[in-house]
Amino acid sequence: MSLKDIRRHVWDQLREKDFRAFDALLPVEVVIQAARLAVVPAGTGVLNVVNMVRLSVACALHAVESFKAVLDLAVKQVEDGPYYRGSALDRGRRAAVPISARHRHDPRPKDPGSVSEEAFAQARQLLPWGFWAALIVVLTERFEVEHGGRTRFGRFRLLTLDGTCLNLPDRKALRDHFGTASNGKGRRHAQARLVMLQLPSVRLPWRYELGPIGEGERTVAGRLLDHLRADDLVLMDRGFFSFGLFWQALGREAHFAVRAVAGVKFKTVEDLADGSRLVDWTPSARQWRQQGLPATIRLRVVDYQVKEFRPSAIVTSVLDPREIDREAWIGMAVVDDAGRVLGGAGLYHRRWEIETTYAELKTTQGLERSLRGRTPETIVFEVAGHVLLYLLTRWLMVNAAEAAGEDPLRLSFSGALSELIAMLPSLSQASPKRVSETLAPRLLSRIASHFVPMRPGRHYPRPHDAKVKNKGKGKGKTQLPSKLAPTQALA
Repeated sequence: MSLKDIRRHVWDQLREKDFRAFDALLPVEVVIQAARLAVVPAGTGVLNVVNMVRLSVACALHAVESFKAVLDLAVKQVEDGPYYRGSALDRGRRAAVPISARHRHDPRPKDPGSVSEEAFAQARQLLPWGFWAALIVVLTERFEVEHGGRTRFGRFRLLTLDGTCLNLPDRKALRDHFGTASNGKGRRHAQARLVMLQLPSVRLPWRYELGPIGEGERTVAGRLLDHLRADDLVLMDRGFFSFGLFWQALGREAHFAVRAVAGVKFKTVEDLADGSRLVDWTPSARQWRQQGLPATIRLRVVDYQVKEFRPSAIVTSVLDPREIDREAWIGMAVVDDAGRVLGGAGLYHRRWEIETTYAELKTTQGLERSLRGRTPETIVFEVAGHVLLYLLTRWLMVNAAEAAGEDPLRLSFSGALSELIAMLPSLSQASPKRVSETLAPRLLSRIASHFVPMRPGRHYPRPHDAKVKNKGKGKGKTQLPSKLAPTQALA
């Protein structure tokens, strides 16, 4: 066996041990399938596409470690474990050419378990964005085969859409590629824009894009909406209130719901029995006529008011109240005389699940504070690893919730992540039989033990809701606060 074959065998075994928690969710054939879809060679060396995917997740899991430390971590775990003697690493080292027999200028690694940071950096360059997008597609299709029923509301598959900004390391290459924030004083740091379509009932990323901060969220959303299927229902933030996006969703035989924005003039066509109304919207913008879109769109408006907040409305393309009635849309706005919310959150307000996902990604999982990259390609690799880790952890949580007979959203993500990290050394040392029969079920049981109880009446104040917002970009325009003043609320 050649040194190359020895190193490949050793590294495949090392990365397999390092990835055992997710082996059943992301097997080798899924990565190969994604590589074929993206027309990316799988590779035959140590840093083949399978090992690079596993390393991307390892870099996200061990966020405080350098790339070099992550590359060596699996080797150290095997060396320090009780089964080093006779392991693939031990056999590979004994079978390799002795150091004394090598020429001093031989560039090949002296240890079959080692790989240089330079080789790792070169391998990252060979994984384009299209590969990571294809991998998410294949994974979510597998998830929906197993748990598709959890993603639906009636005949609709629920999705949420929103974006966020990511603060990047302050490097010139990143500022040039991704751009910088347009506001603030002093030196402007690099930022990227992350826009995601999510399955809110399980908080699972479904599609996402990472791009320059200067590209508008609506532009990115337009590309993501091209992936919609018939009978999808997308819950959108009101920043995506757009005649073009509405028709794009309808063109895919999908539906949408979004909060109404100020200044939009609807023509009421019919008042419906459930208290909502059918309206026509004919925007005056010339760009829609130039794109060949119809002049008018028929919508349904569900007016509501959350206690102590100004009146609002949900605008949706689901016109028949027999499919989703007013109470199903607004749930959390329905309160009794004592001010208590009756029932759970309304359907539209499930949109907030994506805000929780961004908080868990950026804060709990440490996406923003752990980016080490100095080039755009490295940032793409790291962000892909974090999204992949989040997706796989959420998938484990769904499996744990089903085994325990609970709702996946009632389990703690931080608890699941801590249990996963705590079990990694045990998983790397155990035999495949012990992993499948003992450790994997134990991990799911421990994840399910981190149960988030219902807390009726708990209140998380948002101070900015009570403040006037400057919307004029220097022109003096303002937006009234969403929350009413105490005297108005009492009235």
